[in-house]
Amino acid sequence: MDERLPLNALRAFAAAARHESFKSAAGELHVTAGAISRQVKQLEQHLGIPLFERQAHGVRLNTRGQRLASAVDDALDDMAAAYTAARGDRAASRLTVSAPPSFIQHWLLPRLAEFEAQYADVEIALDASQRLTAPEWHGDGARLAIRYGRGPWSGVRTVKLLDDMLFPVCAPRLLAQGPPLHTPADLAGHRLLHVAWRSATNRAFPGWREWLDAAGAPQVDASAGQRYSLFGLALDQAIAGRGVALASSVVVADRLASGVLVAPFDPQTAMASPCIYDLLLPLEGEAPAPARAFIDWLIGEVEAFGVTDPVMAYRS
Repeated sequence: MDERLPLNALRAFAAAARHESFKSAAGELHVTAGAISRQVKQLEQHLGIPLFERQAHGVRLNTRGQRLASAVDDALDDMAAAYTAARGDRAASRLTVSAPPSFIQHWLLPRLAEFEAQYADVEIALDASQRLTAPEWHGDGARLAIRYGRGPWSGVRTVKLLDDMLFPVCAPRLLAQGPPLHTPADLAGHRLLHVAWRSATNRAFPGWREWLDAAGAPQVDASAGQRYSLFGLALDQAIAGRGVALASSVVVADRLASGVLVAPFDPQTAMASPCIYDLLLPLEGEAPAPARAFIDWLIGEVEAFGVTDPVMAYRS
């Protein structure tokens, strides 16, 4: 005898028992009355007993059917409650982190495996976006945001994460094989890789014209070169040796450390970005455990990255 519970048949039986009508049960479960009748008949055959009295104008539960219907209703209620609780547990462990695409790709993702190893029960979802999406502690899991810009940010608490600097980068082989790159004026002999990009607060991001003027090379044509909508695309081209990109120190730090990219000029030519990286948190409420774990881990990573004394606003 097959001891597996015929769950579909039990569900059909429970609906038929509540209505004492195969037709009404079919409407509740969005199937045909014939399908309900077949499921109930299979259950009766499985048990070896009748559960309904078939009458000319419908069906009526017999005594055994009444006892089984009460037990099945209780069991289905328990299953529904357990399912709801399980979904709630999953939502409670889910955290969505929204951040600029370049920050996710070049800074966060290379470090995230360490967090996932420490907190295997936390389900992290990454939203690559610069839109001003409000962080929240409630709903279908917590949500927080990392934004690149310059506040003030309205309706949120802010944790300053990272300042940023801007400077040219290129592939090592471009230095070895291309025209010389000893001073900013030498950029006249190279393709400039541009990023047409604005911050989360719609502030125009400084480009080659601003950097060249600040570096004392106004004679270089800042309008020439190739344009991209994302930092990552410009960096990929720079890594491939197809030009020189004006890069964010945060975004290219790991690439410089690995030697995939180099900064050809004196560090004093680096220009402070008008934008910073901020962590945005809800104004009120206590952060759930997954969010607290991520925030503490993120602050630790920022400190290890070399930024001292980050603002611990979320702890206040």
